[in-house]
Amino acid sequence: MIGALTGDIVGSIYEWNNIKTTDFPLFQDRCRFTDDSVLTVALAESILTGEGYGPLLKRYCRRYPDAGYGRSFLRWAQSDDCLPYNSWGNGAAMRISPAGWAFDSLEKVLRKAEEYSVLTHDHPEGIRGAQATATAVYLGRSGASKQEIRSYVSDTFSYDLSRTCDEIRPGYTFDVSCQGTVPQALAAFLDSTDFESAIRLAISLGGDSDTLAGITGGIAQAYYGGVPEPIAAKTLAFLDEPLRRVTLEFQERFVTRCG
Repeated sequence: MIGALTGDIVGSIYEWNNIKTTDFPLFQDRCRFTDDSVLTVALAESILTGEGYGPLLKRYCRRYPDAGYGRSFLRWAQSDDCLPYNSWGNGAAMRISPAGWAFDSLEKVLRKAEEYSVLTHDHPEGIRGAQATATAVYLGRSGASKQEIRSYVSDTFSYDLSRTCDEIRPGYTFDVSCQGTVPQALAAFLDSTDFESAIRLAISLGGDSDTLAGITGGIAQAYYGGVPEPIAAKTLAFLDEPLRRVTLEFQERFVTRCG
């Protein structure tokens, strides 16, 4: 989960100012946590406490009103009901990494990924993106090889994972859809050699940088057995106390257990 937050924070300054290189300072003073981190931590709290994810999403949105939510989500969060709005956006995938850690079978991970997504993202593409991301996290922490992850996700979710980052990068532009973000995030993970290179590759693609890197970071943390301590410490320092507390509690209960 810290891996997803790292990708969001590092990528936060590049969402509207894409760079097409892996050569950049990893953390800068202008970095910040965005809605991606806020809603990921909200899911972690829901899993930790058993409180409904829908009410927590709305509460977190009120607590962090300037985190950068999409317009459709913001309308949903400010409404009196919890009816989904048929979204196919990448928000379903960017917040789902805790589900890949918290459950002990792939069947349950898939079921929970759908359950947590359909609150807002009930479009098939939104569900598919969340399930593919959670599956990659689960497989990564369970010892699957990169080829096994590639094959399973490609066969199960019909994503084309044949292209490398070098092939994707030149023509890739901003895309908020799951189908236009999740395969690219997976490509960055598959091309990487360690956690940091995964984050750098994801951001180098451009597009919706914080979300793309957040998805990649969540998977990379699971596969590489954690986030390097200096990077994790800097990520935690960018969070406020409530977000940091939930993150560390989730890490202790679920991530350390799986390590």
